[in-house]
Amino acid sequence: MRDRPIIFGGLMVFLGLATFPIWYNVAAGKTSRGPDIKLPAQEKECVAATDYMRSSHMDLLVEWREQVVRQHVRRFTAFNGRNYNISLTGTCLKQCHTSKADFCDRCHDYAGAGTPYCWDCHNEPRPAATVAHRLPQ
Repeated sequence: MRDRPIIFGGLMVFLGLATFPIWYNVAAGKTSRGPDIKLPAQEKECVAATDYMRSSHMDLLVEWREQVVRQHVRRFTAFNGRNYNISLTGTCLKQCHTSKADFCDRCHDYAGAGTPYCWDCHNEPRPAATVAHRLPQ
């Protein structure tokens, strides 16, 4: 019976420490919004719904890889009936998400997902302004 104030005090300290990040962000005026990414100006729709791409884009890319490598299927019909060439660098990175730093890295850093292993095989996209092809003299 005499331990009741100590137990309640301990619970209050625990709850205060456990919820500190929430209260700190509220006091600082921060929100839990995701990263501010640059969306492509020329395309209005992705190959799949936005919610699906946020949560399961890797499933789609793995499915594409399996279709191209094992089944030799190179066309994908999107949910809206539009046909796309199945290609990470030719479709996703060339047409829409041209900057790895502005798109891929921001989301992966925010989510703590680590470095995507796409770049083990694929070339990292470079903005057109930074790529300079020089002819040998």
